[in-house]
Amino acid sequence: MFGWLIRLIMIPAGIIAGWLVAKDAPNFGIVQLSVALLLLVFIVAVIAFSSRFDEKRPNNRP
Repeated sequence: MFGWLIRLIMIPAGIIAGWLVAKDAPNFGIVQLSVALLLLVFIVAVIAFSSRFDEKRPNNRP
């Protein structure tokens, strides 16, 4: 189960890293890991901030 979550993050990270460096470059894994961490931070931030905006939304609309 945990492997599927990692794979779902690493596939788009590999695509984005492929835009930045060549896939056979020695630092491709480092760039892919950096992009994956940025994607993970972005996903967590979206989830965290979306719950804050739901609290501010009024429940009783006329």
